[in-house]
Amino acid sequence: MSVQASAGGIPVVILKEGASQTKGRDAQKNNITAAKLIAEIVHTSLGPRGMDKMLVDSLGDVTITNDGATILKEIDVQHPAAKMLVEISKATDNEVGDGTTSAVVLAGALLENAESLVLQDVHPTIIVDGYRKAAQKARELLAKIADKVSATDKEVLERIARTSMQTKLVRRDSASLADMIVKAVVAVGEKTDDGYVVDIDDIKVEKKAGGSIRDSLYTKGIVLDKEVVHSGMPKKIEKAKIAIINTALEIDKTEFDAKINIQNPQQMKSFLDEENRMIKNMVDKVIAAGANVLFCQKGIDDMAQHYLAKAGILTVRRVKESDMAKLAKATGARMITNLDDLFEKDLGTAEIVEERKVETDKWVFVEGCKHPKAVTLLVRGGSQRVVDEVDRSVHDALMVVKDVMENPMIVAGGGAPETYAATKLREWAKTLEGREQLAVEKFADSLEVIPITLAENAGMDPIDTLASLRSKQLKGNKWTGIDVLKAQVASMHATDIFEPLAVKNQIISSATEAACMILRIDDVIAVAKGAGGPPGGMGGMGGMGGMEGMGGMGGMGGMPPMGME
Repeated sequence: MSVQASAGGIPVVILKEGASQTKGRDAQKNNITAAKLIAEIVHTSLGPRGMDKMLVDSLGDVTITNDGATILKEIDVQHPAAKMLVEISKATDNEVGDGTTSAVVLAGALLENAESLVLQDVHPTIIVDGYRKAAQKARELLAKIADKVSATDKEVLERIARTSMQTKLVRRDSASLADMIVKAVVAVGEKTDDGYVVDIDDIKVEKKAGGSIRDSLYTKGIVLDKEVVHSGMPKKIEKAKIAIINTALEIDKTEFDAKINIQNPQQMKSFLDEENRMIKNMVDKVIAAGANVLFCQKGIDDMAQHYLAKAGILTVRRVKESDMAKLAKATGARMITNLDDLFEKDLGTAEIVEERKVETDKWVFVEGCKHPKAVTLLVRGGSQRVVDEVDRSVHDALMVVKDVMENPMIVAGGGAPETYAATKLREWAKTLEGREQLAVEKFADSLEVIPITLAENAGMDPIDTLASLRSKQLKGNKWTGIDVLKAQVASMHATDIFEPLAVKNQIISSATEAACMILRIDDVIAVAKGAGGPPGGMGGMGGMGGMEGMGGMGGMGGMPPMGME
């Protein structure tokens, strides 16, 4: 219970029993330490020489990854300030797809550097203002040095995709994967008046353990993890005419209880014949439209399957709604709800629809669509863990290619832009008056944590590396960064390491916002669970309200407030 004394020395109870409060420096220190710990967890996984983390959940499921967002999502973080860093990694992942580890590492560095200023009695608000100005300036500096590229330049897009995958498990196969990823993103990109728009959801990523990463393939069409519904149907159809319907090919059961009185067997037979006729009628409508492939979102009656097989129509049932939408986009078919509306103009086309065996499952491949606005990447890998990590790497690469198509500005990687911005920020800080100058300098120091971490993970000496990096940058070599694989300071343009400007901007924005938010907190009040009613007296029984799954009675310890003390 938190008891505050008023000016008159009278104790005043403000918070509920069991609530706790941390104030001032303690609260700040606690929050900053928690955030630094989160940054420490992921900082060893930054860059091509970064290590992976193995995460085991309560059910024993294993995830092996070095994707910052995935690591932080899987470890269930309890501390409220640390949760904010998890949030920025999630936001960065959703927004630009890559740079999740960098955002967290930068936020941790910003807080660590702010802590030293707080200890020198610089007010947090001044640090926050300085950081915000510095972030704004850093984004302007990066925009100045970014190179404008053509949004559909395959070579540039492949470099971007390869850079994104350099830091992942798939590095060895990044060239072949980058080629597929760029084809996929360019295929689904829509040209608008002011550039391109890409919806990543139009790219279906199917994953299957088995084979190796090299066996991954790109399909100008859709891969369905379903099999052909009837053994009598053809397993392969060329020059497919595809009907897509989202209604069931079954006789609807009546909604209400209906009784039918049948007097003699003849009536029974005509009743069943009528059912068959209705089903045949449905199938005839599909045949009449000229379809030789049918995808149905709902069920298909056994009798309907028989008629469809007889007509030689390859049929798949119970296709997911999202896949139905993608099929319509890929083949150009119109999704039909009422069979009376199915005409030849509603059919989609594909060069080939075929059932193939993938490992132990039978899947249906719809390939060779003319101008597909939805495509599929089939990702393979030696084991389930590998496939999952390849899937995550492919997601990041798809996102960065999308970023460049939508905003065709790129900067070099390897910590070069961060070092450049830091060098320029230091010069700019000298023009500021007052204590904000200190905050801007600390912001510059924090940006340099990215190249330092890259160097550390590559086994280089961080101090020597930083000195060499700074001196080359001051001489005006703005593309100097850390060539991690060769463990040396070098020009990043020569090594083909490029990243989207959008990713860098997002990293700086989200890290600054999270750091500023945490710095402004000077009081943490944790409210007690289930502590209802007025404190003291009979009110102490309020705890019974929660009962905590009967655990609240723990050894009758909950009883004393009844005045038994």
